[in-house]
Amino acid sequence: MKKANRGNLPALVLFFALLMLWQLGAMKMNAAYILPTPTQILQRLWELREPLLMTHLPATMSVTLIGLGISLVLGLALAVIMDVSPLCQKALYPIVVASQTIPTTAIAPLFVLWFGYGIWSKVLVAVLITFFPITITVYDGLQSARVEMAELLTTFGATRRDVFLKIKVPCALPYFFSAIKMAVPMSIIGAAIGEWLGAQSGLGYFSRRMMTQLDGAGVFAPIVLLSAVAMLAVALIAVIEKRVVKWRGEF
Repeated sequence: MKKANRGNLPALVLFFALLMLWQLGAMKMNAAYILPTPTQILQRLWELREPLLMTHLPATMSVTLIGLGISLVLGLALAVIMDVSPLCQKALYPIVVASQTIPTTAIAPLFVLWFGYGIWSKVLVAVLITFFPITITVYDGLQSARVEMAELLTTFGATRRDVFLKIKVPCALPYFFSAIKMAVPMSIIGAAIGEWLGAQSGLGYFSRRMMTQLDGAGVFAPIVLLSAVAMLAVALIAVIEKRVVKWRGEF
């Protein structure tokens, strides 16, 4: 525990140093509608805690969880298909990469036109942003399995399914958790972007509404809340990873 705390010390020192610079710079600028101080943002976050926590955060988290769930299913399926079939890999890989060249801010309004202001237009934005790192990272993890180990298992009569479950899946698990740690913040960002461009609730919608009122601290308050939720989620996934992936470094 002490070693972990010492390891986090440089990050904490840098974080508080940046906060101090922000505080001093914002105070010197004296234009809270453009750049509020961290203390003003925290004060506004406390003042708006009821609508943010009771209404808008649950709306954003619903979009995030649904989008992340769909991305997991889609990303894992594509990764396995590309690993099993070289022909599918040649056909799908360029399409998966090309999907990330589409500007999110350009296509998100189209999703709103097609699906309205309901949840699914935001979910599609989250899926579009999130499924790519899951697909590519898990595919790389499956491909990282040593050929010699697979061949040795085959010589003992193992089937392709045995090789996949006993060699490839363990090798891919660390990659899978890395993909999840990337996908969670990206899914939250996707949900917020979708809400910013067209929604009736959610932290992205709330931030945009505060911008129309020239409430700088109100704009930053939901952003800070989103960042805190994302960091907590990634920390939780890291704890689960340590408990599940106990063989890291053995392959």
